[in-house]
Amino acid sequence: MAVHRFAEMTWEEVRDATGPGSVAILPVGAVEAHGPHLPLGTDVVIAEGMARECAGRIAEEGRSAFILPPIWYTAAPFAGNFPGTVAVDAGTVRDLVLQIAASLKEQAIETLAVANAHLDPTHLGSLRDAVHGAPSGIRIAFLDLTRRRVAERLTEEFRTGACHAGRFEGSIVRAEAPHLFREDVAAGLEPNPSSLSTAIGEGRATFEEAGGSRAYFGWPADATAEEGEETVRTLGRLLADLVLESGAHA
Repeated sequence: MAVHRFAEMTWEEVRDATGPGSVAILPVGAVEAHGPHLPLGTDVVIAEGMARECAGRIAEEGRSAFILPPIWYTAAPFAGNFPGTVAVDAGTVRDLVLQIAASLKEQAIETLAVANAHLDPTHLGSLRDAVHGAPSGIRIAFLDLTRRRVAERLTEEFRTGACHAGRFEGSIVRAEAPHLFREDVAAGLEPNPSSLSTAIGEGRATFEEAGGSRAYFGWPADATAEEGEETVRTLGRLLADLVLESGAHA
C-alpha cells in the first residue's frame, strides 16, 4: 500500500484509499525554546520524521497509512519563561486529539497513531488522557518515549534524561532539516549533563529550575545527521510496532 499525505489528497482520493485496518498518523509537537541553536518547531520536525517512517512500515504490511497535518501547539510549561514559546492548556490538546479521532472514526479509519517527541509532563498527561478517552470504534496508539522499555531502545544521551535540544534532538534536526541547525552556535555550546527526568522527579517545574538557563540539556555540539537518521528510523519503527500490536499504548 502507499503512504498518503492527508492534506494533499482530494476527498475522493481519501474515500478510495480507506479500507480495513487504515491508520492515520498525527505528528504532535510544541512551539517552544530549544536552546540557541535549534528552531522553536524542533518537536514537530522530529514528529513528522517519525510519522513518515511509521507510515512506510505500516504500508509495507498492506494497510493504508495517512500522515495528517501536525498539531503545533500544546502544553509547554517547562519552556514557558522563554520568548518564542507558545502554549495552550493540556485539556485543549486532549480534547483536540479526541475530536480528531472521532472525525476519523466516521471515515472508517480504525487507528489514530500519535507521533510525539515533546516530553513535557503536562503534555504527556494530555495524550495519556486522550488514549483512555478514545471514542468507541477507533484506537489511539501513543508511544510514550518516557517508558523504560521504550527509552532503552533510544540513544545513550536520551537515556540520561539530559536530552532537550542536545545530541538526540539536534541530530534529528541535522538529518531532517539541516538548514535549521545553527552549526556554528551548537559547536560553541558546553555540554549540560543536567537530567531533566531527574529534575522532574524532584519537583522542578521549569528549564531554569532544572539547570537549563539557555533551554538546552545534553551534548548539542556532538549532534550528527547519521545518528539522527538512525534515531528517526527507530522512532518510526517503534510506533509502527505499537500500531500493529493489539495494545493501544506503551
